[in-house]
Amino acid sequence: MSTMGSIIYGLGGILHSLITVYIWVVIIAALISWVRPDPYNPIVQVLGRVTEPAYAFVRRFFPTVFNGIDLAPIIIIIGLQVLDVILVNLLSGLAGSL
Repeated sequence: MSTMGSIIYGLGGILHSLITVYIWVVIIAALISWVRPDPYNPIVQVLGRVTEPAYAFVRRFFPTVFNGIDLAPIIIIIGLQVLDVILVNLLSGLAGSL
């Protein structure tokens, strides 16, 4: 594998890690939202600032509340998983061909 292929392969690994971390942030934010957290807690504020733009994006295109349950986190997690598989496999294939 060439140097450029190694760099692209490494970028795929970094991208995979970032997507995985964001998936965990979405999961943690969804779990915390079930227990009525203190809105002034810094951790709750950071989680809200990180996840709310993604929730707003999904809610703009899909109705996400069914029977009082917000399904936006599930839609985001599924979308990120699909994106992860596509991009990482694409970058791995590109790195292998170099």
